[in-house]
Amino acid sequence: MTVHTPATAPTPAAPAHVELAIGGMTCASCAARIEKKLNRMDGVEATVNYATEKAKIAYDRENTEVADLIATVVKTGYTAEEPAPVAREETPPDGTTGEEPDDPALVSLRQRLVTATVLAVPVIAMAMVPALQFEYWQWLSLTLAAPVVTYAAWPFHKAAWTNARHGAATMDTLISVGTSAAFLWSLWALFFGTAGMPGMTHPFEFTIARSDGAGNIYLEAAAGVTAFILAGRYFEARSKRKAGAALKALMQLGAKDVTVVRGDGSEVVVPIGELKTGDRFLVRPGEKIATDGKVVEGSSAVDASMLTGESVPVEVGVGDPVTGATLNAGGRLVVEATRVGADTQLARMAKLVEDAQNGKAAAQRLADKISAVFVPIVIALALGTLGFWLGSGAGLTASFTAAVAVLIIACPCALGLATPTALMVGTGRGAQLGILIKGPEVLESTRKVDTIVLDKTGTVTTGRMTLLSVHTADGVEEGDVLRLAGALEKASEHPIAQAVATGATEKVGTLPTPEDFANVPGLGVQGIVDGHAVLVGRTKLLAEWAMALPVELERAKAEAEAAGRTAIAVAWDGEARAVLTVADAVKDTSAEAIRRLRGLGLTPILLTGDNTAVAEAVAAEVGIERVIAEVMPEDKVSVVKSLQEEGRSVAMVGDGVNDAAALAQADLGLAMGTGTDAAIEAGDLTLVRGDLRAAADAIRLARRTLGTIKSNLFWAFAYNVGALPLAAMGLLNPMIAGAAMAFSSVFVVGNSLRLRSFKAA
Repeated sequence: MTVHTPATAPTPAAPAHVELAIGGMTCASCAARIEKKLNRMDGVEATVNYATEKAKIAYDRENTEVADLIATVVKTGYTAEEPAPVAREETPPDGTTGEEPDDPALVSLRQRLVTATVLAVPVIAMAMVPALQFEYWQWLSLTLAAPVVTYAAWPFHKAAWTNARHGAATMDTLISVGTSAAFLWSLWALFFGTAGMPGMTHPFEFTIARSDGAGNIYLEAAAGVTAFILAGRYFEARSKRKAGAALKALMQLGAKDVTVVRGDGSEVVVPIGELKTGDRFLVRPGEKIATDGKVVEGSSAVDASMLTGESVPVEVGVGDPVTGATLNAGGRLVVEATRVGADTQLARMAKLVEDAQNGKAAAQRLADKISAVFVPIVIALALGTLGFWLGSGAGLTASFTAAVAVLIIACPCALGLATPTALMVGTGRGAQLGILIKGPEVLESTRKVDTIVLDKTGTVTTGRMTLLSVHTADGVEEGDVLRLAGALEKASEHPIAQAVATGATEKVGTLPTPEDFANVPGLGVQGIVDGHAVLVGRTKLLAEWAMALPVELERAKAEAEAAGRTAIAVAWDGEARAVLTVADAVKDTSAEAIRRLRGLGLTPILLTGDNTAVAEAVAAEVGIERVIAEVMPEDKVSVVKSLQEEGRSVAMVGDGVNDAAALAQADLGLAMGTGTDAAIEAGDLTLVRGDLRAAADAIRLARRTLGTIKSNLFWAFAYNVGALPLAAMGLLNPMIAGAAMAFSSVFVVGNSLRLRSFKAA
């Protein structure tokens, strides 16, 4: 009998991802068109960002190639290419990248703007001031306006024609049609009407009550609208460049060259791209550390402010980790590379920020949908306005004025810029302060959270044992205790012993070498130091040598243990001499951080696997009222879930592998960048420096960025909702409408740029 095993369906391959730089977009409706075309392709999911001018695409590599994606964009009327990697170059002294003077698009835009401004000003002046209307002034206006409407406005006409060939209409279509209509109407009036006759005046009015007849010309509207919109485009382009400057500066922080130390001791300078994991390289005082690594020789102070926002240099020595792009502010270091290229912390930070900037919030998706149909609706509204006024007997000139104003006043650009520009500036400013926001969805979460769960070890505390205090018996000098106990503990590898040795070295300097040393498992250490028989460890170790603690030391031991700290007895020459208190020390900034979190309306909860006494002692020290202690790592997720079931919106701060699942479960996960990769990957916000105050700053920045996005969207919607009816009613001169349209985009970008002034509290 033959048994037929059913065929197993093949597992679908994971989609490939690519990012394309898009050229030729002039408004949000352009981005919406490209996105729509790409998403019509089989197996393609695309998001196009007008502000960053990039398309983020997931596609099935078996059916689609990158060339197919680029071809689709080109067929839509735009350009596309895979962006070249940003070269690592030194940043200017002010820390910004500044404007690229040789950017041909910006140079061309500036030239057209200057031309339009110089020629349009006298045209507008003659139209507005009757005293300037000399004989045949209209012909001079035509002479000056013609280059504005042709040469200066050429990008609008070109884009409109390209879109028309593809059966589409964008913001450029509205501008091109509006300015061309005003110019052609004026030509007809000059050559075939009465406008070219001597003495013909041209009053500048804001309402539909303008005098009727073919004699009216609109050269000032055609030239003025072009100049205003070019000005808006130019300042918008410069502002968008500023909005992305923080990310570009971050990507350019790394060193270009590195001095590699070969096995024979020789030193060779090579490009940073040739550095490999395991290579040892030299970092002289004042140089940037080339890549992530660990110090194998030397000691120094490292300035990490460009990555963490922390201005105080950090002391490093042999065995300590260092991060690429930080500055060696002190001595000579030899570092062994542990991460290179895209795996470094700098590269990962830049990737997180860039991914966040390319994301879209839910509100922006609504704006994109509106932008996609906005231009056809405006064209229909303009035609309807023209027909309505003609039907009401207002006359051809008045009807034409209202229709042109409708075409010119409409602006989907502000809607398209509302979210991405705020995201660009907010995430860029966060990167400068050591705060990485993963995406726009995170912003909404920061607004809702009301409870923040804090992992104790490594988050509220330093995560390493520290010598906190020394209690001595009568007549015993503290220095003697530290010198003898520290010398013996230095020979042990136990974390508590290392804490004692480190604390002793900091207070008394160089420690003597034990003449004899023995580890007593579970109890402590013993040996001979400077001729003294020394014991350091539990009181049981002293009891084995028939020694007991004096009353004052017994009291100190009991108080330390009641506070959840570890008490270590020290004895020599047959007598108990001191009690040392060791604990995982609370960070100096944790108490202030808790106060700031409370100020944001959050209820802090301390979560730890330590015993209740230790947890409550730490909580009392920093000002936390609720403690959840003795929790197994796998149960942290359950704790977060139970808080959510209580109706709370929970933020979680952690840094360890055992925090990753809880960070993912929480409504908002904040990962300490000093922690593990798993925690950082699971978090929504990453705090590059290990300072809990950064958690409060991160929430403040995220909330402010969200507020900026909402205000941008409100004003963008309000502008169109208010301006379009006014234009349709004939209450806006086309030139004023053009100025207002240009201002709306500049306003949105300018409002977003205010986030650059955000400061850590």
